[in-house]
Amino acid sequence: MRVRRWRYAGFGALLALGAPAGLLLLRLAGVQGEAALYGYVTLSTLAAFALFGFALGRQADRLDEASRTDPLTGLGNRRLLHERLGLECARSGRYAEPLSLLLMDLDGLKQVNDLRGHRAGDALLRRIADIVAAELRQVDLAARWGGDEFAVLAPRCDAAEAMALAERIRSEVESCLASATVSIGVVSTGGAPCDAEVLLRAADMALYAAKRAGRNRVFAGGDVGEATASPPPPLGSRTP
Repeated sequence: MRVRRWRYAGFGALLALGAPAGLLLLRLAGVQGEAALYGYVTLSTLAAFALFGFALGRQADRLDEASRTDPLTGLGNRRLLHERLGLECARSGRYAEPLSLLLMDLDGLKQVNDLRGHRAGDALLRRIADIVAAELRQVDLAARWGGDEFAVLAPRCDAAEAMALAERIRSEVESCLASATVSIGVVSTGGAPCDAEVLLRAADMALYAAKRAGRNRVFAGGDVGEATASPPPPLGSRTP
């Protein structure tokens, strides 16, 4: 971080020296007249501030992107999912379009970490992320929801399409990774107005049901309104 600060300081100093250095060159070249000199100073100052603003803006964009990206898998993180989920719920209700949410859990990550080490566990999580990302449309969002949990937000995707997507992911994980399977809970709004937290709870309940039924399976949640009646147990109380 300290090296980066000095880099930006040096870049700013070079830009600051550019204008007077150019002015000196104009003087040495014999350029006279206040209009020409004022014009040069104006253009050089605009160019310097524009370049510096571009550099700062690009760095700010990178930091903003990093704050919404999971560093291990390269997928979105929990913050990005919450932001997009709120927007998509509002959009789904406004246009009466279906919206589906998939929550998936990597079965047995603790055993992989215990037997083969955390590097193997991290590699497994990255492989799962690659499989999930390969199955998505451009409008879909994949995010790492927790330590071994992932989420997929699928706008304009009804319940049947969401179940098909979840089954493709489950099947691909099972066939590509001999040491891992995933359990997936699926809910869809069907185009009805929805609340982000209610949708999350419904998907979490569906995921819990898939784990309780034996893992390595897809479970469809019921009406999202049912999620308000009996919230699932805390994630930490589940059997890994």
